[in-house]
Amino acid sequence: RLASQVNHIEFIVTNSELEALVLENNLIKRYRPRYNVRLKDDKRYPYIKVTWQDPFPKVFMTRRMDRDGARYYGPFTAAWAVYETLTTLRKGFPYLTCDREITGRDLRACMYHDIHLCNAPCIGAVSKDEYRAVIKQLMDFLDGKSDEVMADIRRKMEEAAESMQFERAAAMRDKLVALQKISERQAVVSTNFADQDVVAIARENGQACVQVFFIRHGKLIGRETFVLEGTSEKESQEVLSSFLTQFYHEAAYVPPEILLPETID
Repeated sequence: RLASQVNHIEFIVTNSELEALVLENNLIKRYRPRYNVRLKDDKRYPYIKVTWQDPFPKVFMTRRMDRDGARYYGPFTAAWAVYETLTTLRKGFPYLTCDREITGRDLRACMYHDIHLCNAPCIGAVSKDEYRAVIKQLMDFLDGKSDEVMADIRRKMEEAAESMQFERAAAMRDKLVALQKISERQAVVSTNFADQDVVAIARENGQACVQVFFIRHGKLIGRETFVLEGTSEKESQEVLSSFLTQFYHEAAYVPPEILLPETID
């Protein structure tokens, strides 16, 4: 039945399976295809939640998004992908999972501190500001700033080695190895990591076809195609100007930069 209703096929080439999954998810959210129901309902699929609103934020998986001041990352297509990501993230950015009240005055930390998966603010091993700085790096990493975060860790590793703090240098090295496993992100199409829309236009047989590519944080997340009829008597500049006025008047978000194929008035 599906094959009989296909009009044409489009494809976008990606650099990895993960990139393809993320792009697929964004396209499903945008177009809501009739026969693809797996990712239409955001509430059913797992997210990584960071309780940034708390003094000592925790990081865990959730299937529910609330307006509670927390940061959410996802959705992921499978819970195992979330658990695998969290396991690796914790090696690079040790975080709390326990429910104890953090006072910094506890006599003993839990076993996760012994195996370097928690930096133990409960016993005062790190301050609140130091702990939040670690979680901020974790969020930056999930936001796609992996190169920046890993460069900072590499710099600290080299500084530790130069000052003969070999255990610290080894710990930094282990962080880099762990984070490298999940640093595979969507392909960067903008070196300044900006939010942009890229608009293209093609014309034939009295029609105009406009495509809008959506780039967020320097990465392609989706596109939309529009066929405009009755444009044979108009110049491309006029067609673009009219389209942009209507499209962005109704848009939920207008990026700070819109790239056009030609200058318009």
